[in-house]
Amino acid sequence: MSDLTPPPPYGTGHTEGTGPALLGRAALGRIAPGLRPAVDPRELRPRIVHFGLGAFHRAHQAVYTEHASARSGEPWGIVAVAPRSARVVAAMRAQDCLYSLTERRPDGPATRVVGSVIEALGMGPDAKRVDALLASPEVTVLTLTITEKGHHRRPGTGELDTRAPEIAADLAVRETGDLTTVVGRIAAGLAARMRSGGAPVTLVSCDNMAANGAALATVVRGFVEASSWPDRRAVLDWMAASVAFPSTVVDRIVPATTDTDRHAAHTALGVRDAVPVVGEPYRQWVLEDSFAGPRPPWELDGALFVPDVVPYQLTKLRLLNGAHSALAYLGAAAGHTTVADVLAADWGERLVRALCSEVGPTLPAGGPDPAAYADDLVERFRNPGMRHLLQQIGSDGSLKIPERWFDALRAARSRTPVLELALAAWANATRSAEDGGQLFGTTDPAAAALANCWQGTTSLHETVRRLLRALGAVDLAGDDTLVSGVAARLPALRAGHIDF
Repeated sequence: MSDLTPPPPYGTGHTEGTGPALLGRAALGRIAPGLRPAVDPRELRPRIVHFGLGAFHRAHQAVYTEHASARSGEPWGIVAVAPRSARVVAAMRAQDCLYSLTERRPDGPATRVVGSVIEALGMGPDAKRVDALLASPEVTVLTLTITEKGHHRRPGTGELDTRAPEIAADLAVRETGDLTTVVGRIAAGLAARMRSGGAPVTLVSCDNMAANGAALATVVRGFVEASSWPDRRAVLDWMAASVAFPSTVVDRIVPATTDTDRHAAHTALGVRDAVPVVGEPYRQWVLEDSFAGPRPPWELDGALFVPDVVPYQLTKLRLLNGAHSALAYLGAAAGHTTVADVLAADWGERLVRALCSEVGPTLPAGGPDPAAYADDLVERFRNPGMRHLLQQIGSDGSLKIPERWFDALRAARSRTPVLELALAAWANATRSAEDGGQLFGTTDPAAAALANCWQGTTSLHETVRRLLRALGAVDLAGDDTLVSGVAARLPALRAGHIDF
């Protein structure tokens, strides 16, 4: 078997003993034809490497890729690399990398099996296989869903934070198997690709960040620059000519999978799926039409290739993601659990529409109409089949809200009472709970620093200033009108009252 020949099936499609059959290639014959993959996984080749073996990728890019392969006849197979989770790699391998996607439609769920992922690898344990793929001219696209956190950017500058412990450790290692960050792993992979022939490749960020392509390019190039590689200048020159970093917009609500979802998938398929994913019916993918080499014809499944994604990107970040974060923190303060719960409250729809109206004037021309976009958001958020947890949305707020709210605040030409209320709700959520975690059970890499902003002062104005400074927004911390507006709303929020 050559380095790039897909391995034989990992699993056997059954479980030991008398338990239910496990999803796998051998079990596909037990599944209704309409629920089977749109492609035969055995006919796909490893043409895409994806970093981040999470639910969103499997409910979004993997679906577009499967349909593009099925409709074009081109063998675009995905090798998915998990940076850390050995559990999901083992579970995917046990099922020959097959899994189910259930769309939670208003009229009831619809489940089917997805077959575009053909290998699952651990970034460290399978380093040699990852090395071979990253250097291969057959692999022409790398996609990523590593979240804002995985980029290790310095707040306020976007440059690679070389002082972050994980990045500093990666800069010191000698073997690729010891690299723990995706940024370091990709930089090393690109260097190896150059040294082995330098076939062009495109890196497609699918994370929710403004100018996500440029953001990824900055940190990857920053890692190469900070490395001790003797040929690092040659690597950078080759990247400038042969590596593309198009920006993208991805959109699909993908809630955390529950035991109920696993049971529903089993019922629909007749076999057991240990790694099902769920999502809303809506999905969107907008890509900058700037690729260095061959790519899947994702447009056959509705993806948009445009010269400039900025209008779409800012609309999605500021309206959808911005509204999501606002609903998360305000909903938590009011005692709600899910987005649909908040939309059922008397203020939920009003909040979404008011935020879109307030933020709409900050968006560039050429994107979706904010009012029509708000209509779609209300319909999507209300979907009774969705159970998108506020705790999930509200986690990592220190990384999310600068992207979602701060530039809109800076661009606004008048008062922004809805964003001030949302910012106050986030500030309220940074307080420590009795167990030492964040108040509503969210997690955040900056949780300790944010909680410390509440210590040593009885002034809500000072607390708000400290919180904004902690997120690198020194300019907003110096805006007395904004700080006063946020601080004035905190007492009501602490009492669980939503008033706007």
